Amino acid sequence: MATQLLIYGQVEAVNKQRHVDWSIKAGNNYSFAKQVNSVPLMAVEFPSAADDYSIVFAGADDEILPVVVMGVREDENLYVAEDGSWDANYVPAFIRRYPFVFASTDDGSTLTLCLDENYEGCNQEGRGERLFDADGEQTQYLTKVVDFLQDYQSHYQRTQTFCKKLNELDVFEDMGAKFTLPSGEERTLTGFKVISREKLKAIPQEELAALMANDGLELIYLHLHSMRNLNKVLQNMPQQATVADDTDTAEADVQH
Repeated sequence: MATQLLIYGQVEAVNKQRHVDWSIKAGNNYSFAKQVNSVPLMAVEFPSAADDYSIVFAGADDEILPVVVMGVREDENLYVAEDGSWDANYVPAFIRRYPFVFASTDDGSTLTLCLDENYEGCNQEGRGERLFDADGEQTQYLTKVVDFLQDYQSHYQRTQTFCKKLNELDVFEDMGAKFTLPSGEERTLTGFKVISREKLKAIPQEELAALMANDGLELIYLHLHSMRNLNKVLQNMPQQATVADDTDTAEADVQH
């Protein structure tokens, strides 16, 4: 997975001097995300995302985060259709917050609301929702944007805590999913981590009880169940490719 700012172009801090006459015309065109094959997913999103995506993990040490797999090749998002629509019932919050994003200091103590000025919905003709009113005060729309990003940031921190605990329990292992392109070429999707069922079974009872008490166990099971969705990703490929499958079990799609 590339940097979290991959879908952003010209990012500038939102302020009344620069953006006093700016409006945002939102739409259902997600072409801005057509070249990203995975994006971060917050833990709170697992129940909504597990039916549409494979939820895996990316990163190392204290930087591990859940992500959803959206393509099997780099620079490819198979959930963005030719007309720019999103081909799934649930759109991850990482995508929905665009074109806005928080920029933070190195220690994360200060957050600054930023906007991708390259977004096609940005305009100074009054189309859509204004960022500031005639008095230079932020509009209700911009207030809702800030509230959404603050909520996202809170869930981001909770998700980090969840992943750090999983890392401490040493339940991760590297994932490799084999698939076949329409040309017949075989490839393996790597660079992600999954939770090992065997390592999960070996967790001490007290740690398992703690995971159950804070809903962590439910999240783990949603992750494991979601791995069945790798074939859903491939169904969006031209001339449908298929995941290599030797049996009828979900485990056959993923090699460790």
